[in-house]
Amino acid sequence: MRRRLYPFLILALAAILASCARAPARPGSYSGPVTYYLEPAGAALRQDTVHVVGPGETLWRIAKIYDIPIDDIMKANRLSDSTKLEMGQRLLIPNASPVRPVISIYKTDKWKYVVIHHSATDEGNALDFYKAHRGRGWDTIGYHFVIDNGTGGKQDGQIEPTPRWTKQMDGAHCKAGGMNSVGIGICLVGNFNEDKVSQKQMDSLVCLVNTLRANYKISSANTVGHGKVTGAKTDCPGKKFPWSEFYARIGR
Repeated sequence: MRRRLYPFLILALAAILASCARAPARPGSYSGPVTYYLEPAGAALRQDTVHVVGPGETLWRIAKIYDIPIDDIMKANRLSDSTKLEMGQRLLIPNASPVRPVISIYKTDKWKYVVIHHSATDEGNALDFYKAHRGRGWDTIGYHFVIDNGTGGKQDGQIEPTPRWTKQMDGAHCKAGGMNSVGIGICLVGNFNEDKVSQKQMDSLVCLVNTLRANYKISSANTVGHGKVTGAKTDCPGKKFPWSEFYARIGR
């Protein structure tokens, strides 16, 4: 069954260079889940590339990211089983399109907030944070999404869903206000006490947040920074995070 994007989501995303569009969902019904992706602007230049498998990534998701058949990836890497991938594994992606985020939406009413973080590091990606959080004894990375800044082998503005999202787990990103059980945690790579959010990161954040808000009916008032949660003692996502621009773009 095909479902349309909510009208206000379409309007909100019209201002950015590339618009969110519906991609084919996994076989099955809406509980499957429904999937959106960010279409590259203009003509897509295809070329061979190398992809490092992140936490919880599947071959299905990787194939959607680069808009190529799963079989092409399996043949290029001599894979005999599409279900056996290891974190950190390097895959040759032949004739890949520019990276497009795959945002899966699950049928649930648990999500009431979006909580924005920064990594407070100059570099990193979801795999780096997974290793760091596992080192603290956590079961997996604490955030639901990571938005990269062009370091760690990922592209600037690339959106990485983590196992906490694909398995619809409570977060481990904000204890204050009970946000771990009701808030979707999004971490942008960077230290925004010192540096600025890149334009591509902001574009991706707006797209991701508006997709989540539209599907889970989350108000702009419930879209907050970690430090703005009652009881939180942090300046995350940093003193230089551009709140005025962000709220203007999501339609506050």
